[in-house]
Amino acid sequence: MDILQAAMDVSLCRAVSVTSANCSRAPLPIRGGRIGSSLAARAYRVDLRDHLIFPGLINAHEHLHVNTVPPLKAGAPFPNSYAWIEAFQVHFEEPAVAAALQVSKALRLWHGALKNLLAGTTCVAHHDPWHPALDATNFPVSLLRNYGWSYALGWPGYGPPVQQSFAATPADRPWLIHLAEGTDATAQAELAELDRLGCLAANSVLIHGVGLREQDIDRVIASDAAVIWCPTSNRALLGRSLDPRRLHAAGRLALGSDSRLSGARDLLEEMRGIAARGELGAAPLLELATVDAARILRLPLRGSLGPGAPADLVVVEDRGGDEHRSLVGIERNQIRAVVRDGVPRIADPDFAEWFAAAGVDTVPVTLDGRPKLLATLLADPALIALEPGLELSVKRNEGERDLAILARCY
Repeated sequence: MDILQAAMDVSLCRAVSVTSANCSRAPLPIRGGRIGSSLAARAYRVDLRDHLIFPGLINAHEHLHVNTVPPLKAGAPFPNSYAWIEAFQVHFEEPAVAAALQVSKALRLWHGALKNLLAGTTCVAHHDPWHPALDATNFPVSLLRNYGWSYALGWPGYGPPVQQSFAATPADRPWLIHLAEGTDATAQAELAELDRLGCLAANSVLIHGVGLREQDIDRVIASDAAVIWCPTSNRALLGRSLDPRRLHAAGRLALGSDSRLSGARDLLEEMRGIAARGELGAAPLLELATVDAARILRLPLRGSLGPGAPADLVVVEDRGGDEHRSLVGIERNQIRAVVRDGVPRIADPDFAEWFAAAGVDTVPVTLDGRPKLLATLLADPALIALEPGLELSVKRNEGERDLAILARCY
């Protein structure tokens, strides 16, 4: 039975409502890749007792194509991102950096998407020029589309011009820009400059915001604008990050991982670090990566398990106690299954029947030492070779069906 065409019941489970501590034990029906409102008579049933189902995570800021580029080894924090960019120009001459950039951009984009998927992220906001590889029908994650962007006020040579880009972006679509990414006067002056240019509005999405002062946060909230928080990247480059509490309380904050060039391995590691430092609890963190991100990025059907939402799911074991902690704080190899459009893409081996019922071929892999099944469409050896901790469990024999499905996309 093709689950993409038929209905599927995921039953005897606890579907987590991210906006509260409540869970439902009712079956979760999926039809045509979306969450349905009723069960179908003919449906494949997955028994998930003792598990929790979360909506797929949303990474609100990512540079998908640079996750294999070695980070800059800086001796001290930079005053702002422009100083880091200047220092990185010399870093390009390093052999390891040059080798990483010799890999085709299309393959690096696929790798960045796979890295997100492995950690339960099923939707990503990619903050860079669009590339044809992102339009592949089997791309590992969904992407934010139909949005406006500029790179930064102080780096006009890359990306669309600020004022023209903002003016061309419809008011009901998000407009993204790196802003106040620093701790010095240059960074602190950027919000006022953005406002002077007429580019601070309810659809303005400001990336990083480390240099925002209290009065600046007041202005962001009053404008109904929003900030994307990437604390690991901020600490690595700038020595500190912003205090998330006021922006989160106002519903004007979402979470991003930036990229491994400066940030966390993935969004799951980002959340784990925040929780360990006590900056936000598990429930607020999941809000940042689901319902808050969906609202800020104008993705009304994402970040929830409501009828009509894409059936992008993260399945984990119920660890007892606070349901939200069953996802926040775990390692990526502890996720039992990551599902896109109602179909598993990577899961533990005991879910093999689910893959088979969906008509999805798989290959055995190990993820950080733990055995998994990976959908064949993601199992290109060149792609897997880019991801540390992900390995094919068996080698193909000569003459076996070619796994290089992605080659036509590179």
